[in-house]
Amino acid sequence: MAPSSPRAVVKVDLKKKPWQQTQPLHNRWHPEISSVAQVKSGEFFRVEMIDAMGGIVKDDDSAGDIKYAELSTSHHLSGPIRVVDEDGVAAKPGDLLVVEICNLGPLPGDEWGYTASFDRENGGGFLTDHFPCATKAIWYFEGIYAYSPHIPGVRFPGLTHPGVIGTAPSMELLRIWNERERQLDESGHESLTLCEVVHQRPLANLPTTKGCLLGNIGKGTPEWERIANEAARTIPGRENGGNCDIKNLSRGSKIYLPVFVEGANLSTGDMHFSQGDGEISFCGAIEMSGFLELKCEIIRNGMQEYLTPMGPTPLHVNPIFEIDATVAYKRAVLNAIDYLFKFGYSKEQVYLLLSCCPCEGRISGIVDSPNAVATLAIPTAIFDQDIRPKTGKVPVGPRIVRKPDVLKSTYDGKLPITKNPSSST
Repeated sequence: MAPSSPRAVVKVDLKKKPWQQTQPLHNRWHPEISSVAQVKSGEFFRVEMIDAMGGIVKDDDSAGDIKYAELSTSHHLSGPIRVVDEDGVAAKPGDLLVVEICNLGPLPGDEWGYTASFDRENGGGFLTDHFPCATKAIWYFEGIYAYSPHIPGVRFPGLTHPGVIGTAPSMELLRIWNERERQLDESGHESLTLCEVVHQRPLANLPTTKGCLLGNIGKGTPEWERIANEAARTIPGRENGGNCDIKNLSRGSKIYLPVFVEGANLSTGDMHFSQGDGEISFCGAIEMSGFLELKCEIIRNGMQEYLTPMGPTPLHVNPIFEIDATVAYKRAVLNAIDYLFKFGYSKEQVYLLLSCCPCEGRISGIVDSPNAVATLAIPTAIFDQDIRPKTGKVPVGPRIVRKPDVLKSTYDGKLPITKNPSSST
């Protein structure tokens, strides 16, 4: 007998705002955000998600929506989902949760996405000093392929994946996160001038009530206020998984997540149709609404059996090598931008393209001090011409029609803002 279709445990309505969904969404990590669904180990189930920015980005030729985006609201996650074994016994702290991605894709009828870079004054990106203005490119999907009217001359298959997937932290782990990130934020500003502090990308995104969504926990209560001031932002990946942005975490993959609270409380969102290694423009994948079809398995006491015990302090890394590797990768990306610029693309177009096409970024050498070696491999087959260097030939440029005003925001006034009743003013 053929197996049944996956059970839809979380559904979304793309016509509704994030805070209007029947099964409430959340954009923070906290152990007290209650589950909205329950699944059994081995069950085949489906989760639907809105895009990371909550539907504010429109399919149009303006980057105004990106320039004035409220970043405190991202990411909008579906869940939490409580996981129990075949006997109904919940996953326990110390277990491992095995999550298998059986299928995934865009939601039917919403087969498009966007890549963007935020304005320097509103989040920036990996190359903010070089590309300080907000930009946006729209992508349309044809099966496994994506193409963009804003970056003509390229077409590629997407390696679709969830940008965020993780389990809920315990209160102890949450306190560790908040303390170490607060120390990082404070130490990072000690030697900066006021001007530098204003223009620097934040080293950490600390808890804030602004833009906070806490699932079933309604705004306006002392409980909401307390949790909103404790709950961790979803921007970085951490010990619970979270915002890892691993493009290879796609169909057929398994991810092993530690369990810190009863039931594991699995959440996911930030679906990407495609992404290059590093997601360099920050909003740099092809962001979209989408679905995951999953199976979960509980490995009892798996954290003790398979994972190195987690200490109370973060891993310390020699900051010299960390800086060198970052600089090396920035130079690799800038060299690629300069190279593709010779073929007729604007540098803004190449920046967005390298952020979302399936390029391969690697730290190829790290041991030969003092220099790190970074490489960036770009798939040549995505272009409509041969972009490889040729003896004695000058690049002629792709067969494109330039639209220089499409990508860069030139909007003079602020866009109308839809009030989020669950966010703090």
